[in-house]
Amino acid sequence: MARILLAEDNDVLREMTKTVLQLDGHEVLTAPDGDQALKLFQQTLPDLIVSDIGMPVMDGYELLDSVRQLPQGVAVPFLFLSAYSERQDVRQARNLGADDYLFKPFDMRELLEAVRTRLERRRAALLFDTREAHLQTIILLANLIEARDAYTRGHVERVQQLALKLGRALAWPVEELATLEYGALLHDVGKITTPEAILNKPGGLTAEEVQIMRAHTTAGAAILRGVSHLECAVPFALYHHERWDGGGYPAGLAGLKIPREGRLMAIVDVFDALTTDRSYHQGQSVPQVLEIIQRDAGKYFDPQMVGVFLSLFPAA
Repeated sequence: MARILLAEDNDVLREMTKTVLQLDGHEVLTAPDGDQALKLFQQTLPDLIVSDIGMPVMDGYELLDSVRQLPQGVAVPFLFLSAYSERQDVRQARNLGADDYLFKPFDMRELLEAVRTRLERRRAALLFDTREAHLQTIILLANLIEARDAYTRGHVERVQQLALKLGRALAWPVEELATLEYGALLHDVGKITTPEAILNKPGGLTAEEVQIMRAHTTAGAAILRGVSHLECAVPFALYHHERWDGGGYPAGLAGLKIPREGRLMAIVDVFDALTTDRSYHQGQSVPQVLEIIQRDAGKYFDPQMVGVFLSLFPAA
């Protein structure tokens, strides 16, 4: 649900538009002129402004200009609804920073579509700002962890790029792709607690060492839960070693009980592990590894995700 500020001097149209937006699940604040709308904006900081142009006291152009002068109003989407359809009117609205312009009379479905589009772009912009604020720190942390393991250099970046490709192919929403971007980087964050002697051991691990290695999943989850803006990445760290048949760890979940973040990471993590040299094996060719992943669909991996993953390699 979004908070929408509606400025419209026509009482009937204002109430009708308010009702339509409320039925679409939004909180709607209304004002009969630009002056009252500006005061409401400063008091409530809405997610979107929908405004008429020809209003008393302060018209829509003045409202838009006043909002854009405020630090908190620079990026708020602004949608004009107006009977003014001359080219110069549209140009003036664009020059002042309007995001869209609907001409009266308009179909309410057009309004809802325009509102949804603007809100989606605002969410994407906010996520982008948040991502940029944290991504460099996350990359630094991931590289620090990776530097402790001589055999996984470049692993997290490769896994991240492949995870994003698969997430897009699966049509994950933009918000979830933003989380995937740093969740994939941090899926092995728990290895910061794993002794380097185990990480770099050239042969097989003892039963005790296997348990220590496996603990990186729960350790990673604990680390991420301790950072509020990274908590949503917990499933990437905690569940990427679960198996479709329930034979994985740490929880032994099976099928769709495994969060989809873990199911996705299981595929891309294994793909990169098998196609690169490790302390315990030499890397195999892409066709060989794809054949292994296809064979193990429904056993180790989500079969539906595997089908989409294989489609990313049409020439293999």
